[in-house]
Amino acid sequence: MIDGNFDVIGAAAPRAFFEHLTLATLSHGYLFTGPQGVGKKTFARALGRSLLCVTPKRTLLGWCGTCSGCTRLDAGSHPDFYLSEGQLKIGDRDGSGFHESEETTARDLVRQLSLHSYAGGMRVFVLGDADFTREAANALLKFFEEPPAHVLLIVTTNAIGRVMPTIRSRLVEVTFPLLSEDETVQVLERHGIARDEAQRAASLANGSASRALAYLDEGEGATRDAAVEWFFAAAQGAEADATGWATRPTLEAGLETVKTLARDWIALGLGGNVPLLARDQRSRLEELPPREPAAFAKMLAAIGDAERIAHTNVSPALVADAVRMALAPSSR
Repeated sequence: MIDGNFDVIGAAAPRAFFEHLTLATLSHGYLFTGPQGVGKKTFARALGRSLLCVTPKRTLLGWCGTCSGCTRLDAGSHPDFYLSEGQLKIGDRDGSGFHESEETTARDLVRQLSLHSYAGGMRVFVLGDADFTREAANALLKFFEEPPAHVLLIVTTNAIGRVMPTIRSRLVEVTFPLLSEDETVQVLERHGIARDEAQRAASLANGSASRALAYLDEGEGATRDAAVEWFFAAAQGAEADATGWATRPTLEAGLETVKTLARDWIALGLGGNVPLLARDQRSRLEELPPREPAAFAKMLAAIGDAERIAHTNVSPALVADAVRMALAPSSR
């Protein structure tokens, strides 16, 4: 049982994990891993809210919503809660102050981690979708190894392979699963999306609320449509134009669509009538000829390589072309 509010959708396993902890057994740092859009940052904020609520509770999770800690968090002005997202660089040596620029740096965090709580309780740091440069990671290692008292650090990532082993080994890893379709609908409804639209988007989102929200945006929906058409053309050996999805802003989303379709193709080829992630494309996928398991394995490996190099300076067109060659019939 949770004492107070803990209004988080999904994340049953992480919730159960933290329900059994106390302040005494809480680690100094956690690494929340899992696909994009499954609620990692939402859960991290909820955990931080639970710890900064000053109303006495019998459980670690939960908040009252009315105390000074809760009202400060609602106002976005709690001095002991810090949220940073994206790449973390080393920063300038003579910088000062955590909030003086939009870009948080490792040296900002080192300075802040050295301070005492303003409110006399816990301090919570959330690094969402963290991408550490090597220099930034090295600057923070001391704090990962010898954390200050009453500090909780939560790092979230949807690309666990990009987290340096030196950081990963010093944090407790908590894995977040995909949302169910019903859970995705609930998240969308909280964003004010009508239920019929929410159900349509959730059916295409493969358990990711952020992907479902993106589909409801005309630009992102067009990216998926372009990637779908490109995939079927490439898989049939036809001319495939990737300009509709293989751009720097849309490359990651396009590759995710291609990977989903490839997995469904493999599932149909190896398992027959099975549940698919891209259910709206079942009839077209069933028309694709099956391939040998080795060819399917090579295809998935190529897509995985493409996802890794998509974060580098390699041209999106070259990334798409590498995947096209893996999908083409001649790649068997």
